[in-house]
This record gives sequence, C-alpha cells and structure tokens, in this order.
Amino acid sequence: MSVNGQRPEYRLLAELEEHFDRLVEQTDALVATWQASGASAWSFENEMADAIWLRHVLLDVWYQDGQDGRATRSHVGLVAANEKVMEAVARVNATKKAFAALLAEIRREAPTLIPEIKAILPFRQPALHNHLKGTGLARLHLKQCWRAIPLAEAPVARIRLAWYASGRSIKRLTVREAEQKLLALDSEAPHVRIQLQRLAGIPDGEPLAQVQSQAPLMRANLFYRAPLEDGRSRRAMNIALPLFVPSLDGRLPDHNLPPSHPPETRTRARRSDERLEDTAFLPSLRVYRYR
Repeated sequence: MSVNGQRPEYRLLAELEEHFDRLVEQTDALVATWQASGASAWSFENEMADAIWLRHVLLDVWYQDGQDGRATRSHVGLVAANEKVMEAVARVNATKKAFAALLAEIRREAPTLIPEIKAILPFRQPALHNHLKGTGLARLHLKQCWRAIPLAEAPVARIRLAWYASGRSIKRLTVREAEQKLLALDSEAPHVRIQLQRLAGIPDGEPLAQVQSQAPLMRANLFYRAPLEDGRSRRAMNIALPLFVPSLDGRLPDHNLPPSHPPETRTRARRSDERLEDTAFLPSLRVYRYR
C-alpha cells in the first residue's frame, strides 16, 4: 500500500532488481550479437579487443579500492556494428535510462535503500560476482551501471581522438548561498572570516560562479560520410565506454592513436570572452566573480 502516492520500498527495490537483471542479460546479448557478426574492434587500453574485453568493460560496475566515489573509470575503444548490434546497443541504453530514472526516484523517496541496493544487486548475477571471491565485500558503482554506451548515428568516414583536459563545471551562486556555504565551514577560522568580510563588501544581487575542474577525458571527433538531415557533417562527443559505429562490412573507420596520457598542462587557448576573473574570490568554495 502506497503512502501519499509513493510506492512502497519493497516495490521500488523489486523493480530495480528487475532492471539490473535485464541490463546484464541485454549486455550479454549485445556482446554475443557483436561476436557473431565477426566485426572489428579497437581498444585504447588492451591489445585484445575481443568479446571478453567488450563484456568486461560494458559490465565494469564495481568500485575499486581507493577509488573516489564521484569518479568513474573510462574504457575507450571503437566497435564496428551492423544493424542488429546497433539495435542491441539501443536496447541496453533504454534499460540504463530506466535504471537511472528509478534510482533517482529511490534517492528522493527512500534514500536509506541505497546501501542495501549496493549490497544485494551484485549477488543477483553470480557470473558477475565470481571474479570478486576472496577480495572482500564488493560495492556496486551505481553511476557505472547507468552511464550510456556512446554510438554514432550514421556511418563515419574517420574519427580523431584527443584528450580534453580543460573541462570544468560552473554553477551559479547567489551571495546568500555563498554565505551559507561559508558559514557551514568553521566560521571562526581566520581564513573563513576574511572571506565572509569580502563577501559582505559586494552587492547582494551580484551573481557568483562556483567552479569545479573535471578529470581529463577522451573526446572523439566524428566526421560523417554524408551530412546528417540537419546538415551537420561532424560531431564531437566524450567517450567513457567503447563507441559503436555503424559498419556494413564490419570494418572500423580510419582513426588515430591518441597519446597514452593526458597533457599535464592546459592545451587549449583561453577563450577571449571568458567571463570569470582569474583569481578565486572565495578560495575555500572555488567561487569566482564575473568580470
């Protein structure tokens, strides 16, 4: 019986278990369909880009010891795919989307279920869990469960891969929100008091920007064989999982081999219209003023 229109916890958990089982089964079917097609694949991290590799990276849903809970592991690669394989990818991505939506509902309505979910789901798939025997308790990395498999929507002539190490997320803050975040720190600390005084010296209506640098990631620049319906002939996309590319003959398009590690310094020129000041206004919060 639901309360206030909410579904009971056992129903939410049962549905998530069903989505997880379907996700694993559909991923296995995807790998089998690709293997049967005899198509090519390339892995950035592994010399053998075969079905064993593909299944491993698509079902890499575990935390590793010492892994930051906010970080996910990347598995860069390219997979040539016929129509049946592309349809299988679409089914897996649809299940991932449903899994993410249900997980978001659980976080809102029954957040205490999350630890139970991480403990229970791995044991529903013994083949997934077998390789963890003797390594202690495994923890499920929920984001790695639902992140979508990248795919090109049309045949590609060539792909250029490059590290993108200048990414950052920017969140707008009001002066009041910044003040509340500072007060949540040790408000008696001298460096926090200095920042509170600095904040008090600007207009209440001035917008501020909280900046979070993002980890380096691989970006694929796709050059299509023919323009898409909207006229585009190329597309740039971030790839954390193997990119599936339509292929009638099972071969991959021309592609480059990017450096093994991201650059240590910024490689892109700073935009001339960049609107944030160079120095943080509130260093403890990584908050900047606009120019």
